[in-house]
Amino acid sequence: MSSRRNLANAIRALSMDAVQKANSGHPGAPMGMADIAEVLWNDHMKYNPTNANWADRDRFVLSNGHGSMLIYSLLHLTGFDLSINDIKDFRQLHAKTAGHPEYGYIDGIETTTGPLGQGITNAVGMAIAERTLGAQFNKPGHEIVDHNTYVFMGDGCLMEGLSHESCAMAGTLGLGKLIAFWDDNDISIDGHIGDWMEKGVPGRFKSYDWQVIAVDGHDADAINKAIEEAKAETGKPSLICCKTTIGFGSPNLAGTHDCHGAPLGDEEIAATRKQLGWDHAAFEIPADVYEGWDHKAQGVTDESTWNDKFAAYKTEYAAEAAEFERRMAGELPANFEVEMDKFIAKTQDEMPNIASRQASQRAIEAMGPLLPEMFGGSADLTGSNLTNWSGTVKVNKENADGNYLSWGVREFGMAHMMNGMVLHGGFKVYGATFFMFMEFMRNALRMSALMKIGTIYVYTHDSIGLGEDGPTHQAVEQLSTMRVIPGFQTWRGCDAVESAVSWKMAMLRGNAPTALIFSRQALTPMERTAEQVTNIEKGGYVLKDCDGDADVIFISTGSEVGLAVEAAEAMDANVRVVSMPCCEAFDAQDQAYRDAVLTPGVKRVAIEAGVAQSWYKYVGLDGGLVCMKSFGESAPAPELFKEFGFTVDNVIATAKAVIG
Repeated sequence: MSSRRNLANAIRALSMDAVQKANSGHPGAPMGMADIAEVLWNDHMKYNPTNANWADRDRFVLSNGHGSMLIYSLLHLTGFDLSINDIKDFRQLHAKTAGHPEYGYIDGIETTTGPLGQGITNAVGMAIAERTLGAQFNKPGHEIVDHNTYVFMGDGCLMEGLSHESCAMAGTLGLGKLIAFWDDNDISIDGHIGDWMEKGVPGRFKSYDWQVIAVDGHDADAINKAIEEAKAETGKPSLICCKTTIGFGSPNLAGTHDCHGAPLGDEEIAATRKQLGWDHAAFEIPADVYEGWDHKAQGVTDESTWNDKFAAYKTEYAAEAAEFERRMAGELPANFEVEMDKFIAKTQDEMPNIASRQASQRAIEAMGPLLPEMFGGSADLTGSNLTNWSGTVKVNKENADGNYLSWGVREFGMAHMMNGMVLHGGFKVYGATFFMFMEFMRNALRMSALMKIGTIYVYTHDSIGLGEDGPTHQAVEQLSTMRVIPGFQTWRGCDAVESAVSWKMAMLRGNAPTALIFSRQALTPMERTAEQVTNIEKGGYVLKDCDGDADVIFISTGSEVGLAVEAAEAMDANVRVVSMPCCEAFDAQDQAYRDAVLTPGVKRVAIEAGVAQSWYKYVGLDGGLVCMKSFGESAPAPELFKEFGFTVDNVIATAKAVIG
């Protein structure tokens, strides 16, 4: 059996060889953290390479994801479905071994980590999910949810403000099963970090109420002892500060930024092999090293032990076990759609004249009893976002058995922690803030779309209709910019019915994220047939049609749909009004349906209290636009809509100019 150092050297060899072959990558971090990884993955982590996604596995997140060859080496060596040829394909087109760990490309990757600070924040969300799920399902003598979340992170993760948001939250909640390893190597791309990074990381984390442990990151015994100490502390998350040498083993480049993000070069790799005593060709791993790393048998044992626990749980708590299996499979209750359709039909019959944020709260109230997996929250705006309901139970340090988090004023952190909760499994997660503050969260939205996960983002106060708070708080360009995120859906309902449908569709989208956009001000309820209510789900539909062929089609969303209807009724022409609550859902319909709604050749006018950029694909260069051309102002909402041209007279004048 190989020594610990020789097992760690296998990571170093694979990392420098793969980066060299690709002529691209970051060998330094994998070489520096190899000893830590060897101890963690061989002696502490609970995982099964032959069934990577079993429910009670430990989660591992490589937050410094540029060092992706570290996790690829680990997955290959321990027995996951990642061959040596996959390692050789590092950073090549359609390879499993992408430049950064990519969720969904290969089993064993728990999240896509690219932008620094995101991985640790996802991990905090995973730890929140573990703690909450355990509180909801564990019974005396039956701990079916009992796993740790481990994170590797570098200096860059700790420089990003995002990590401050999430790590402070982790300490506040007392997430004792979260254990992070800081690769303290003093190097980033520009060189030694002393000129741009503070020295007080341990003190900072102590102030967050973390347990802080310092070790030599190349001393296996010290690392092992630190992990034991971290696991023993159940009331606080732990930061293990690992003093390491970047590019460990490289005689000329170790400890410098030159090995951070570039191949070592053939000569230096040869010298490194000699320095490490690694007498094997490129991509060659000897049998005794594979034997030392192979975790398949242990993984099967770990999972079998848990399966026995779950079988005993199932015998005593059959209903809870079935619910746990359903939730971890991401399946909604069988009656969800039927009950939501009843609620939507009831809402259409009642036609409430309310703000869509209030309509959203009504929908949440209707869904709550149907969805025990529903987990909500707000970034310090619950009373404005209206994201709580009668069954809300807040999660805090003292109470894990809840369904709602007050995230505090940390919108970006909230979004990435939500992503982590979704990735963990067992929850349908939504979080809210004012629409304007989406700007803090944009990268999290992009990452949830990239990973194809069903995070739900709730945004209220959606336009200049916000009123007196002024242009700093009035969303203008946000709708258009969100609509260009691939795979993302943005719903902006025009009344209580469309708002309820948007919630239903968001809950049904388990493999893609959704944003739900709601108003501050009351919205005029619209009359609809049952067929029109059904067609809302298609993203766009004919709300008001005319007798005979249309001279012009008005397309609108949200609060401006009422204006479009009013202008159509006042105009001396044949006008069709199309409500378009979700452009992306409409674009996914077949051509025949889209042509039936937006008849080819008929002139069109888009009406929305946002910038016009996303509407040109529907109206063309010869269409009309009643949209924002500037930022807003501070004034009561009715005055602002008049000031910026959202009036019947302006809509009619724009339509007449288009018709000619």
